[in-house]
Amino acid sequence: MSGDTFDNLILIGRPASGKSEIIDHLSSLDAGQRGRLHLGELVVVDDFPMLWTWLEEDKLLSEMGKSRLHTNEEGYFKEDYQWDLLVRRLCLEYEKHRAERPQGSTVIIEFSRGSSHGGYRRAFQQLSDRILGAAVVLYVSVSFQESIRKNRRRFNPQAPHSILEHSLPDEKMRRLYAEDDWSELCQDPHFLSVGDLQIPYAVFENEEDYTTAGGSELEHRLVRCFEELWRVYASGKAAGEKKGPRE
Repeated sequence: MSGDTFDNLILIGRPASGKSEIIDHLSSLDAGQRGRLHLGELVVVDDFPMLWTWLEEDKLLSEMGKSRLHTNEEGYFKEDYQWDLLVRRLCLEYEKHRAERPQGSTVIIEFSRGSSHGGYRRAFQQLSDRILGAAVVLYVSVSFQESIRKNRRRFNPQAPHSILEHSLPDEKMRRLYAEDDWSELCQDPHFLSVGDLQIPYAVFENEEDYTTAGGSELEHRLVRCFEELWRVYASGKAAGEKKGPRE
């Protein structure tokens, strides 16, 4: 952490759980409002634009009569390790930013992972020590039923590439995201264990969908989450918890 702000915020949860809406809200705040949440100037690193580029490339290759590089005709990855590659790409984008802005900003790293392709446990294993060693995690919690409901509702056929309006077919949602492994990771009430690292986390409960409407209720709940994250981080620091490198 830098001063009284978080360096890295890992924002995870099922598709359409409300992550992008939270980022949209945080991005609308001025510096003073962000400061009260322990956030600096925001930089967002999201794997969806990377994934969408791969899908666009494969569509163009098919139209050219060439072999698809990334996905099969149904739009699923050819290899499971491509999910790992996406996380490594997030790390690369992070390093590019930190080369220009070593301090003063809060990098939000956003992604979703289902158990069918390794879950969050596998994804966290791909994140660098530099990211994890200065990170807190916010998990946006919704049931799969709520995820699929909002996924259907947000779809805009005129902007399938949009961060706020993209959507997946129901069958892909079921196959990729019906199950996730979050409950297996959060055995400790305050810290996630990734190798030797202890990473503070909080849960934003969004089954009632506070993110779509936004406003004061969303703000109030975010304040509570970020205050809890800061309390957990500060208590761990005061106790002298070591965030050493993983083996």
